Amino acid sequence: MRDNPWERARAQLHAAASKLELSEMLLERLENPDRVIEVSVPVEMDDGRTETFHGYRVQHNNIRGPYKGGVRFHPKVDMDEVKALAFWMTMKNAVIEVPFGGAKGGITVDPKKLSEGELERLTRCFTRELAPAIGPQLDVPAPDVNTTPKIMQWMCSEYSSIVGSDTPAVVTGKPLEAGGSQGRTEATGLGGFYALSEILRLSGRKRRGLSVAIQGFGNVGSYLAEFLKKDGFRIVALSDSKGGLYVPKGIKDLKAVQACKERSGKLAGCYCVGSVCDLSNMEALGGRDIFPEEVLTLSVDIVAPSALENAITSENAGAIEASIVLEMANGPTTGEADEILNRREVLVIPDILANSGGVAVSYFEWYQNMQGEVWSREDVFAKLKEKMDTAARSVYDVSKEYNVSLRDAAYIVALKRLAGSS
Repeated sequence: MRDNPWERARAQLHAAASKLELSEMLLERLENPDRVIEVSVPVEMDDGRTETFHGYRVQHNNIRGPYKGGVRFHPKVDMDEVKALAFWMTMKNAVIEVPFGGAKGGITVDPKKLSEGELERLTRCFTRELAPAIGPQLDVPAPDVNTTPKIMQWMCSEYSSIVGSDTPAVVTGKPLEAGGSQGRTEATGLGGFYALSEILRLSGRKRRGLSVAIQGFGNVGSYLAEFLKKDGFRIVALSDSKGGLYVPKGIKDLKAVQACKERSGKLAGCYCVGSVCDLSNMEALGGRDIFPEEVLTLSVDIVAPSALENAITSENAGAIEASIVLEMANGPTTGEADEILNRREVLVIPDILANSGGVAVSYFEWYQNMQGEVWSREDVFAKLKEKMDTAARSVYDVSKEYNVSLRDAAYIVALKRLAGSS
């Protein structure tokens, strides 16, 4: 049976709420999004015909500030998933303590099938439809699956022309030259590194030499791997949707592997020695190819699902050998799998803590835009570390106080802050 992410989100809410005395009004508000917006987006295609796409925005809750969350362009849109993602944004923003609520949205489309001109016209038309419901103090979209800094710049440009003034704070994730923030690209991966490091410190676990397997080698997974390796962790496995590689002694040159993936379109076979990356190096490195799902069940200390939802399920949770799961994707662990991992005493660092570095730096970008400031990369990283360390300590302390998992603790932290703002 398919795991319903919205039902899972509601179950997470109630598990944490059972530990607190919350008003019925607050629970009702959190169980029901404030607003679900659906729009038609007609676009003139390059061949002259008009095609109409379906766009949406779920604004979950704005108790703590403007709605905030990504815009995804993807052919498979599931409203239950989007509602759950919007809910998780509300929780995440409360955990990392930025003054935003939660939202999510996008368009049902495969952007790879559109020309750049079609994609720009689609984005601008969608922005026109959404314009009355977004704004720097109302709802601030950001990049998500298949959306880029350029798409965010188109949204910003279109909104600014509608309201008649330059309004960079209406979206985040923009290019630097359009008001984006230093450090935004690395933010989610770096934030995950900070969260893991602080939880390891608080729990008295060693760091150096721990072996790590990362599922997903896009923006999040690649930066997470880089920061972990620099700090002495041993990156032994990487995978993407087509396969991956496992090198028990540790992958030495992550940048070479990334360049190889960009050239070939896949990670499999990217065994790099110097500038040469191919299968002929596999035996010398003591490595082997792995299936995409195999990366989560290798004999390692830490696994980091950094790709899609529902990666860890009841079918593979029992086979996970790692003692720590660092959730860098949104909703990578189903409810049944979470129970299995808890019973097996696997430490799960939950998504609403682990991957909150992205929205923290999105907040920094919004703040810089609103105040007319420009921060250096060093300033952004220092402020991000402070945010992540503080959030990790809050969640860890609550887990000890209430004798609950880090996931339940993160929700308790979030709910207390939401209750205090309502």
